[in-house]
Amino acid sequence: MDERKQRVLAAIVSLYAAGGEPVGSNLLQQHFDMAVSSATLRNEMAALTKLGLLEQPHTSAGRVPSMAGYRYYIENLMGADGRRLQLSPRERRAVDEAFDNFDYDPERLAKATAKELAKLTGFTAVATTPKSEDVKVAYYSVLQVGRCSAAVLSVSSVGGVATRVAVTKEPISAAELAQVAGLINRTLCFVAKDDAGQEMQQALWDALGEDKNLWPVVAAAVRLLQGAGRGKVFVEGEQNLLSWPEIEPNLHGCLDLLNRHEELQRLIVPKNDRPMVLLGDDMPGYRMPGVAIVARRYLAGGGLTGAIALMGPSRMNYDKVIPILEYFAAKLCQAMTGTGKEE
Repeated sequence: MDERKQRVLAAIVSLYAAGGEPVGSNLLQQHFDMAVSSATLRNEMAALTKLGLLEQPHTSAGRVPSMAGYRYYIENLMGADGRRLQLSPRERRAVDEAFDNFDYDPERLAKATAKELAKLTGFTAVATTPKSEDVKVAYYSVLQVGRCSAAVLSVSSVGGVATRVAVTKEPISAAELAQVAGLINRTLCFVAKDDAGQEMQQALWDALGEDKNLWPVVAAAVRLLQGAGRGKVFVEGEQNLLSWPEIEPNLHGCLDLLNRHEELQRLIVPKNDRPMVLLGDDMPGYRMPGVAIVARRYLAGGGLTGAIALMGPSRMNYDKVIPILEYFAAKLCQAMTGTGKEE
């Protein structure tokens, strides 16, 4: 791969991302402003095809990057000119204004982030909240929402808020709910999830005495404790997959993966602070040529991390997508930790 082959490959990646059509030598020559002859470019394209970095969909058509070509571009050519990929000041201001209007509850923040990412990029966006086995419930609140129903709200030790609705067989009073809220807070706050087993639940059952009408409220509080720290997955913009014809053969696989939240969460969390690009053949259990996922983790304080990701065609403009994820990750870190920048 000499310098000219690298330039040709980078140009084809860029042109194919912009137009979605195979790139021929004439278009490529215009890109280079006629500085290289059409015959020379055809020779270079043939050589890149032989190396497995380009593909020719049809005999007389131009070339498109192969998965190996995209991988080479991402690992060796993107930003190779020394420029740091970043958003323009105008684009950063737009993201800043969006975050100014977000609710900073971790789950609502993650959901709003995914929605904004999908709207900004035209791809399907995923955002996860931090996952940790050490998260505990710091406080419970019980609110009456009907004659026989109550909302049980929990606030986790990292600021996450979750709610479950409990329905009782008999009407309940405000005094009864205040009493059971006291029992729940005395027993379940700052307790490890593993300790909320059969023995503790039996103790709570016994504490209710002869009137077990409020047991659904207690059970809801236990479920909230057991679910604390699991991390939530929010997916937005699934309909955007329909905008990319090359995704259509793998649409079922994409939707299946997006609905398997635990598997998706494991897949999109990078092992370090660098952006991660998964191409169609890189996804364990999901071979989806033409599909790509770009992911970036963010810091949420206390050593916890979450992730944001975009799913779209493998020809997506990585030079644009990666700076967007970088900036959103920095903003999420700032929002989650209250700091001015990602540490």
